[in-house]
Amino acid sequence: MPERSPPFVIVGGGIGGLACALALSTKKFPSVVFEQAPEFGEIGAGIQLGPNVFRMFEKLGITEAINKLAVFPDMLMMRDSVTGEEVTKIMLDERFTRRFKYPYGVIHRADLHRVLLAACRRVPDLITLRNGEKVVDLEDHDARFVVRTDGGGACEGAGVVGADGLWSLARQRVIGDGKPVVSGHVTYRAVLPTMDVPEALRWQAMVIWAGEKVHLVQYPLRGGELFNLVATFHSSKFSEGWDAFGDPAELHERFAGTCEPVRTLLGKIESWRMWVLCDRHPVRDWSKGNIVLLGDAAHPTLQYLAQGANMAIEDAVCLAGKVQQSADDLARAFAAYWKERYLRTARVQLTSRLYGEAYHASGAARDLRNVVLGARSQADAMESMAWLYDPPPIG
Repeated sequence: MPERSPPFVIVGGGIGGLACALALSTKKFPSVVFEQAPEFGEIGAGIQLGPNVFRMFEKLGITEAINKLAVFPDMLMMRDSVTGEEVTKIMLDERFTRRFKYPYGVIHRADLHRVLLAACRRVPDLITLRNGEKVVDLEDHDARFVVRTDGGGACEGAGVVGADGLWSLARQRVIGDGKPVVSGHVTYRAVLPTMDVPEALRWQAMVIWAGEKVHLVQYPLRGGELFNLVATFHSSKFSEGWDAFGDPAELHERFAGTCEPVRTLLGKIESWRMWVLCDRHPVRDWSKGNIVLLGDAAHPTLQYLAQGANMAIEDAVCLAGKVQQSADDLARAFAAYWKERYLRTARVQLTSRLYGEAYHASGAARDLRNVVLGARSQADAMESMAWLYDPPPIG
């Protein structure tokens, strides 16, 4: 790309948008990131980091910063939330890291975002960050785009990357498929000081308590100072919405049939944040000329495979690589990017739905889940995830 060409305009300053700006900067392409919130930041609690995303951290040059803030559990464990019995576990020891070359970690979402933001701020000559500006219109002028904001501002770009999430404005410009699909599941997220967690439950592990139309996830954060709790259950009360205060009465009603350790953990939390879980059906054609989608704007997924942020960061690295290969033809670069990504992300979307059914199984399906998963060896369990953790080279 010529030195004086307009920058890429990235709509959305979340994890995916910042990762995209950083990935482009490693290839010496400038970008402007628009974030509608007053400040750049992330809400939520913990997220899981598979070996596949640690490969991306290495390409972005942020591995050391991530490792300082992440927690590396000893195991992934599933327990039956009705009986409390262990169903299966995967040890995250040298066998795991030898097989996948990288570790499995967990991190506070805000910490991951801060690492990306700090890295972006270290290259101000290539990345411009504009917060408090909501993008309201995208104007296509053949070889360039003009992005307009709610305050009357404008920015001209060589291309636009829509990293604006589930309710993406850019997606409606590219695909136009309306509202996302409501799953009928609601999730409550909270963090708890470790001292408030019963000592017998302070496992250095990522634990899923799988129940009947409910499940609870727990794992430590920030060096073990906090515990992340995510409670998910079926509910028809909400059609859309996120980051709202939850209804503890409904939460405890839905989990009434679970074992004592699960109910004890839930009882420790006084205030919960609630999200209605939504996704979209997998699609191809994420680009239209010089505008392209990334992360949840392209392939929003349910949380059950814990790969939403991981996929967005993979997208960012892949996109930057394709732009470098076809800098003089962004439409071609953008098309090459989604063609490399869409089958992988579609598999994540569909597998996440399947995992949700398994976590919430009842009756014979629950018994079958427990027997099949309980019979797996460590090697079997690792190989079942090889399609995800051994992706083709990116970047």
